[in-house]
Amino acid sequence: MILSAQSQRIFALAIPMIISNITTPLIGLVDTAVIGHMDDVGFLAGVALGALILTQLYWVCGFLRMSSTGLSAQAKGENNNTFAARVLWQSGAIGLFIGVVIILLQGPLLSAGLWLADATPTIMTSAKAYFEIRVWSAPFALINLALIGWLVGQQAHRHIMRIQIAANLLNVTLDILLVYVFDLGIAGVAIASVAAEISIFMLSLVVVFRVADVRFKAQFLHIGMFRSLLALNSNMLIRNLALQLCLAFVTYKGTAMGEMIGSTNAIILQFFTLIALGLDGLAYATEALIGEAKGQKTSLGILNIVKVAMLWSVIFAVVYSSVFWLFGESIVRLLTDIEALRQSVSSYLMVIVLLPLVAHWCFLLDGIYIGLSNAKAMRNSMLVCMALFFFPTWYGLSVFENWGLWSSFLIFLALRGMTLGGHLAWLVKQKKIFA
Repeated sequence: MILSAQSQRIFALAIPMIISNITTPLIGLVDTAVIGHMDDVGFLAGVALGALILTQLYWVCGFLRMSSTGLSAQAKGENNNTFAARVLWQSGAIGLFIGVVIILLQGPLLSAGLWLADATPTIMTSAKAYFEIRVWSAPFALINLALIGWLVGQQAHRHIMRIQIAANLLNVTLDILLVYVFDLGIAGVAIASVAAEISIFMLSLVVVFRVADVRFKAQFLHIGMFRSLLALNSNMLIRNLALQLCLAFVTYKGTAMGEMIGSTNAIILQFFTLIALGLDGLAYATEALIGEAKGQKTSLGILNIVKVAMLWSVIFAVVYSSVFWLFGESIVRLLTDIEALRQSVSSYLMVIVLLPLVAHWCFLLDGIYIGLSNAKAMRNSMLVCMALFFFPTWYGLSVFENWGLWSSFLIFLALRGMTLGGHLAWLVKQKKIFA
């Protein structure tokens, strides 16, 4: 009965988040589809590169969502509204600060990204056109991480689903309108993405003030009150930097192999984003429930949640892989009508099929550790897998070029799951689950 009850709770939270997260990549997928139907394959690679530079920055700052979720869930478990409000305002303030810094440093950040990519002139021009418009959404995008994370911790998953669906419908509509009606090309795609981020910010604020009493208090922003949050965020920041370094390496190495490989990898990474955000729907539900259980100090509840979540994670991963196996080529045809690019991506269909089967373990375990606010373990696992496995494996397999690159990435994902899983088993055995 306990497992049945936990399954019901997980599903009640996970399904809205899965729907929400599957719609989230539409911002990137629609951008890819619109640009993929333009005449030059370099346009697609350029937009992918421009989006990647910003996405890397946002994902590095993903600690805003992670810490906000874990602490908000624990506040809910403790029934502590003051703690919940402090987490919200502090996380939002950090997001605003970083977003403004990104705008102020947009020139050097763009130059660094283009230099690392070592791309062709067409790719660089397209990337610059996209980046210089979309960068203005940075403060909204980063505050959104804090807002959405906080709402996940409060188990307001249905509200989040509605917000994401509304924002993505707006993005799709503006993409079509600005590109095909007003002929703004790459600029139109970027403007649509900015509008989507702003809409998420506005809708999230409305929901936050409906969910709980989060009235602002000046003491929340006193520097001394930030210490515990900054300590947690610093470990998650290091973890995120390591992950984004690996993802950036995959993109930049592919771009360096030529426009066709760069565009191929851009589409494969869109599949990976779809996988990650879909499976993360289950992880988000797990984060909220484990954080709540930690706030209530119930270790048995945590273990029951872990068992049920792992079972459903396997099931969802198998479903994902099956869909890609059966319909992967059809999805690729929707993303681009360039025949050579279609054939190139289709040749890597096995990589796309394997991604969810290999990666779902680390996605779920990340969720478990976020709920526990155990950022040190997440940091250490990521650093070990990056330094001792990903880059050495790539060096050994580099003779196989792009196949070697994706093989190294799959090995990296598998070992992330193994290291976190092993550490979790040790915590349970040593009865240090709350440590």
